[in-house]
Amino acid sequence: MEFTVSKSDLVRELGLSQGVVEKKTTIPILSNVLLEAADGKLTLTATDLELGIRSSCAARVTKKGAGTIPAKRFLDYVRLLPDADITVKFMDNHWANLTCGRSKTRIAGMSRESYPELPKRPEAIASLPAATLKAMIEKTIFAISSEESRFTLNGAQLILKPDAITLVATDGHRLALAEQAVELEGITGAYKALLPKKAMQEILKLSADAGADAQIEFSGDDNHLFFQFGDRLLMSRKLSGNFPDYERVLPKEHPHSVVLGRDDFKQTIDRVAQFSDERSRAIRLQATSGEVKIYSSLSETGESEESIPVEYKGPAVEIGFNASYMGDFLRALPESEAEFFFKDGQSAGEMRPNGAPDGSTYRYVVMPMRI
Repeated sequence: MEFTVSKSDLVRELGLSQGVVEKKTTIPILSNVLLEAADGKLTLTATDLELGIRSSCAARVTKKGAGTIPAKRFLDYVRLLPDADITVKFMDNHWANLTCGRSKTRIAGMSRESYPELPKRPEAIASLPAATLKAMIEKTIFAISSEESRFTLNGAQLILKPDAITLVATDGHRLALAEQAVELEGITGAYKALLPKKAMQEILKLSADAGADAQIEFSGDDNHLFFQFGDRLLMSRKLSGNFPDYERVLPKEHPHSVVLGRDDFKQTIDRVAQFSDERSRAIRLQATSGEVKIYSSLSETGESEESIPVEYKGPAVEIGFNASYMGDFLRALPESEAEFFFKDGQSAGEMRPNGAPDGSTYRYVVMPMRI
């Protein structure tokens, strides 16, 4: 195989593979990217057997064929080359010769026959707005559990309905739900799938690169989910198991609420949390007439208290929360104000945007802490 490709095209497409290829693996070829040259095009494939990505760029193909090469080393080297065309020629021993200007380099590759095949993409069942899915992932991904033993919580529940997309994530201590009204042709009833966190991270990258008006051709089979971004295909293995019945967690009523400025609320929490326990990150919120007090204390380091003026005339209520959980929501919130709903010191609190756009729902439920 021999082909010539521009440095900028190669760096761009190789960069997509870096979040997918295994850097520490007992299967060495999974650290490689598969290169296939034919018909004026270079196709790049990377996989860790759970996630796979395939993309392509224009190339002058002298001799068609396929080969694999270490993905990280290849990208790290190509980035250092001058902005010019790069010629790659694979030899019979699977080594690759790279030529760019006065630079000549040989890199050890591996046989294409050893590289795993990606599952075949079935016919698309829906077209999803890339910008919408990206925004929903940004509002939920931080609530995914990092405990590997809770594998059904290591991703988010994706629900497609004829008139809406819903994404829900929880780690058992908090729950984030984003829903957007959108017409989805081809969907009947409710399509549900568990989307792994790593796949969501790659969707964020691909969506950002695809542009504001891009559409994702979505499809799935019994074990995999497929997201087609133009010439780029992301494949992910589904998480197995049943996602919790999240609707039971959503509070049915909130007797009290206050509206707070997002930035002021976040900055206050950040300051007060400097005197919270490093493990629990516990702070107290106290709603009283006309203000919300936020405070924390540690006997060995000190204490901090701040108040934020609000319109509130209900009874005094004090609740303990994890400051990091509160901050995660406020950092993801696009709107400038958050509405905080609560009942009493033993019940979950909920935050929502104040003044969300029509057709958009964003709910964040946080369990209280005993302090």
